[in-house]
Amino acid sequence: MLLYDRAGYADSDPNPERSLKSEALDIEQLADQLELGPKFYVIGVSMGSYPIWSCLKLQGVALVAAVVNYSWPSLPKSLIKDDFRRNLVKLTLFVLKHMPSLLYWWMNQKCLPTANVMEKNPVFFSERDQEVLKRTPGFELLSENKIEQRSIFDNLRGDILVGLSKWEFDPLKLNNPFPKDESVHLWVGYEDKVVPVELQRHVMEELPWIKYHEIPHGGHLIVYDTEVCESILRALLLNEEPAKYIPLPGTPKLIAAS
Repeated sequence: MLLYDRAGYADSDPNPERSLKSEALDIEQLADQLELGPKFYVIGVSMGSYPIWSCLKLQGVALVAAVVNYSWPSLPKSLIKDDFRRNLVKLTLFVLKHMPSLLYWWMNQKCLPTANVMEKNPVFFSERDQEVLKRTPGFELLSENKIEQRSIFDNLRGDILVGLSKWEFDPLKLNNPFPKDESVHLWVGYEDKVVPVELQRHVMEELPWIKYHEIPHGGHLIVYDTEVCESILRALLLNEEPAKYIPLPGTPKLIAAS
């Protein structure tokens, strides 16, 4: 198994010109340099999942707590009109495009009470997610002292702009790229407050060829659950279908801010 750092993360050089295409090309070039051949699997987690939509013709892929882009044309307005995240994303994209220095200042100032809206915020993280944040050093990236570094801020800015702005294609209109035994898996936490489960279920309904798995008490950080992580690998590599992750009937209401 290979874990690689996307452009601008950890030891990878930043790419100020990053795009959906450049993200896919990075994966292709890495596979070529390592001589993996055409048959390998890719797993994308959270914000790192959006490049995976350009890699669906591999042996198989898994999207874990994948971001859903509110700019996808086929997302029904009735589904997202009351979702507070949609307006938050719109505002964030506007500020990142036109006033990035102002946002950088606001996130690092010390006078106002809230400098980092994401860090351990119960609006965005379930109780299980908050427990993960307490014990997982990898999430220092979200902490205030990391955001203070301009290079990290600029990299996150570029990543968000690519992942959540308008794309050149609509993933919900894709045809099944797998005529044989390959597969796409979508793993979702029922209590995910970053990407609500009803959006993920809509993706499943629009793309019935995706194998959908729903963690009953999982949040956005389900990949840090050892049992879930093992199930992700076994489903992708061995084509196992874990019965306990079949979604519950019915569609939940949007999780509102509290």
